[in-house]
Amino acid sequence: MKALLLTAPSQLELVDFPNPQPAADEVLLRIRACGICGSDVHGWDGSSGRRHPPLIMGHEAAGEIISAGPQVAGWNPGDRVTFDSTISCGTCRFCAAGQVNLCENRRVVGVSPAEYKQHGAFAEFVALPGRILYRLPDTLPFEQAAMVEPVSIAVHAVKRTTVAPGSTAVVVGSGMIGLLVIQALRWAGAAQIVAVDLADNRLELARQLGATHAFNPGRDDVVKEVAKITGGLGAETSFEVVGFTPTLNQAIAVLRRGGACVLVGNLSPQTDKFPLQAVVTKEITITGSCASAGEYPLCLDLIARGIINVQPMIEAVAPLAEGADWFFKLSAKDGGKYMKVILRP
Repeated sequence: MKALLLTAPSQLELVDFPNPQPAADEVLLRIRACGICGSDVHGWDGSSGRRHPPLIMGHEAAGEIISAGPQVAGWNPGDRVTFDSTISCGTCRFCAAGQVNLCENRRVVGVSPAEYKQHGAFAEFVALPGRILYRLPDTLPFEQAAMVEPVSIAVHAVKRTTVAPGSTAVVVGSGMIGLLVIQALRWAGAAQIVAVDLADNRLELARQLGATHAFNPGRDDVVKEVAKITGGLGAETSFEVVGFTPTLNQAIAVLRRGGACVLVGNLSPQTDKFPLQAVVTKEITITGSCASAGEYPLCLDLIARGIINVQPMIEAVAPLAEGADWFFKLSAKDGGKYMKVILRP
């Protein structure tokens, strides 16, 4: 098969690679669309330490089943599917509790940290356990289905807290996940959704996708603006979707007493200026949100019905052979202008 292989940091090659051999509980999946994730770009250049070459990356994908192993039930050749990017074991205490994102033995598709190597979907074929597959709605194109993984991250984050009907929520960071969180908040019933970002073009897109207010902290006092639209109280909930100390502090500062902040971004591994006193005295609830835990069917339905619109975020659809060029474009200084690039093996 043809595959886009990471052979060294910042070096991708289109190669002939042996076809995967599915285990008894796995299916062989023909990949029809696979998105380039920001984590792939950071893995490609070696900065994350979680993509050790040689590796086939790619975990945001959809395709069709070619064959199924003897232990696979409910799936047949020709079925159109996507898959959870996390391969959960299905047997540990967290899997038993439905918290598959916290699986003690989790492996991520297209990732190779020190502990394991799991080839991914920047290839014509991939072999995956039948238990992590999800059926696509008949009308959903493969390119949009490949967006379900980031959509599930956003929906999971919104479900990690209580979004009261008529409430105000602030989303700090209007990149792709932030824009999806905005749409998930609209679905959840928030009345006022505030988008915060330094890029005006992203703020404009945030308004188109459901934000009622948009503020640029480069020129706006975001805390004061949120206070104005909430009668001086502050927002009930906020979502930090960057993972950087200043944005974390801002996401906490916009909250009212008793508010809740959900942390989604993880750009920085730690923060050294956490507003401890403000969190304690205002009794703020801080909640982490990691990946997703079974939200794929819901998210596929939300995408198929247009409740969450992923099409505006798909900047380009390109053949796998152009993948190496796109990684260079996405890693450039202006690479942030691209939301999502989909590769077709």
